[in-house]
Amino acid sequence: MAFGPDGSLYDPGVRASMRAFAAGGATLALEAAAAVRSASQAIDRLRSHGAGGRGLSAGALDLLARLSTASGEGLSIGELARAADVSSRNVTGLVDTLARDGLVQRVQDQRDRRSVRARITPAGQDWLEAFRQPTQRAMSAIFQGFSADELAQFRHMCLRLVDNQHRTEQYLNNVRPDQPAS
Repeated sequence: MAFGPDGSLYDPGVRASMRAFAAGGATLALEAAAAVRSASQAIDRLRSHGAGGRGLSAGALDLLARLSTASGEGLSIGELARAADVSSRNVTGLVDTLARDGLVQRVQDQRDRRSVRARITPAGQDWLEAFRQPTQRAMSAIFQGFSADELAQFRHMCLRLVDNQHRTEQYLNNVRPDQPAS
């Protein structure tokens, strides 16, 4: 890492590769995207370490955490997929993994007998409790030196990226390849 003339951090290797990629064009957005990806990977590495070698992916951890706050009837695969912004097939695979490990169970939906819901088990609650403190310590360490205002602004900017991605994806899905964009 290095400090630029404005006092902000940047990665000289990323900057050089983005300059080559952009062929002389602006690189700030490309460098920012690379920094977000690097930060996300750093957080995922810490989360994986805190998982204690249990082999749960970030997606499975997120699903387990979401189920821990659900009502006793659990959540449907569709509800979980919408909340995580992934396909139902992806969630089904995560639920399969968590069920195999005894952390989640499938239960029949009482309102729709054709539907199945996922519900966290007591073992899943215990697993999350054991995971909570190491994760809180890791996140405190990785965000060391950030003020509450900076963390709120950081969260806001990351969620703006997500919102922009969703709007861009909706736009791209609505533009037919045989029609020019307006």
